[in-house]
Amino acid sequence: MTGVWAILYREAHIYMRRWTKHAAAYAMSPFLFLLVFGWGVGRHVEMEGMTYLQFMLPGLATMSAMTQSYGMATEINIARFYWRIFEEFQMAPVSAWEIVLGEVLYGMVRGTLAALVVYLMGGFFGTWVIPGALALLFYLLHAFTFASAAVVAAMIVKSHADQGHINTFFIVPMSFLCGTFFPLDRLPVWAEYAARALPLTHSNLAIRAAPFGGAIPWGSVAALAAFGAAFFTLGIYLVRRAGV
Repeated sequence: MTGVWAILYREAHIYMRRWTKHAAAYAMSPFLFLLVFGWGVGRHVEMEGMTYLQFMLPGLATMSAMTQSYGMATEINIARFYWRIFEEFQMAPVSAWEIVLGEVLYGMVRGTLAALVVYLMGGFFGTWVIPGALALLFYLLHAFTFASAAVVAAMIVKSHADQGHINTFFIVPMSFLCGTFFPLDRLPVWAEYAARALPLTHSNLAIRAAPFGGAIPWGSVAALAAFGAAFFTLGIYLVRRAGV
């Protein structure tokens, strides 16, 4: 585990040197969504027996956590292609799983903090939603899944352009089609089935149920855990293969 903490310490040290920029990044996009969809479009709209802001806020926090957890893929790419940091990791007495776990823990911190910022901003817009301990656990699982996906993406791309393609075809569609801004049953049947095959859908279903006292969809929690385990295992394999 020494290697895990060493990698996490390195990432945390870099993060703290830039924390103001990270905080601004966490806030800007959710602020615009809250302003446009919360006040501009949905101020007088109800969704599933609650105000639209109450409905949207957990989904927006989940989307922001996904963006920030997965966003570290770009940093890993820079570390691989320019700084050669991964080569140093592989030369050190650190195993592949320690490299992946260290990076994933950093991604989990980023994602969870981003989600908390969104809830605080919701209070600024007059909507306080307290996620609770169970939702926090789901956020950690959610961030684990997408941080693990970030490691996988960073290890399979050959250039920054490839990374952009993954964002375009994987991250952006999930942001808008997986229950973030409206219930899944508003989609056509075929699109709903497609959305249920994506991890963000299961994150939204689990996390939105927790703070409002709804029945927890444990099937979605299990699906999210399965996605996370698959991405994490694949990440270890890819890092190990890169060091061969």
